[in-house]
Amino acid sequence: MNTVATFYHFASLPDCAKLQPSIKAEMLRHNVTGTILVTPEGVNATIAGPREGVDAVLAFLRADARLAAMTHKESTAKTNPFQRTKVKLKRETIPLGVTVDPTNPGTYVKPSEWNQLIANPETIVIDTRNDYEVEIGQFHNAKNPATRTFKQLPQWLEENLPADKKVPVAMYCTGGIRCEKSTAYLKAQGYENVYHLEGGILKYLEEVPQSESLWQGACYVFDDRVAVNHDLSPATQYQVCPSCNKPVNAADVRRMAANAEGVGRHCPACTPKSH
Repeated sequence: MNTVATFYHFASLPDCAKLQPSIKAEMLRHNVTGTILVTPEGVNATIAGPREGVDAVLAFLRADARLAAMTHKESTAKTNPFQRTKVKLKRETIPLGVTVDPTNPGTYVKPSEWNQLIANPETIVIDTRNDYEVEIGQFHNAKNPATRTFKQLPQWLEENLPADKKVPVAMYCTGGIRCEKSTAYLKAQGYENVYHLEGGILKYLEEVPQSESLWQGACYVFDDRVAVNHDLSPATQYQVCPSCNKPVNAADVRRMAANAEGVGRHCPACTPKSH
């Protein structure tokens, strides 16, 4: 059984280029695969491998005082969901398209308190993920901005949030990192009551019993599992469309395999339309 660890941490890392080779060497030493983004503003990653190996890589990262407070979410997979070991240098952990201070985010809400917040009819609940992620699962009554990239979110917020900047706004994403930036953006715009789900959907699924859950559907993840169920097991009814990289359900997979019209392997979202 492989341990899968998802984590991010904002910290000033001006020497990130020097960190890259040592982090990759540590991953290779312990047979850990996956991708770690190393940027001047921090790290963002999902890695997988044997329990001891993942623990060793996490300990190695936390040995840097700037990353000592880094937290992570865990799940398991029978087979390793990553084929390669990659440590990439990037300018940002995740680009929002506008300059924000991610160290000044909204108020963290623990998974055990999230239901109460989003059940309040005055709370505007926003899914900050992209459209193909929202399509297979989201929280009850959450707004879907239908963005194709995270950079489109600020414009949607500008056009769709009310002028009353005291209105409570609750935001969520897969692991929490997008909300660090999106809630920081809203605070910079003057919104006073901005919240986000601490640890993201993955932490909520880990801690909140399914009998009490307000989550509906599966959670998209960026590895070979494609999506996970409420118990964090792989949602085997999904695979990635080879043409557009969106999650495709089992019925669509069968339809693609049986396609005899000569248009190639396409899911319903990207099948060429006849004229």
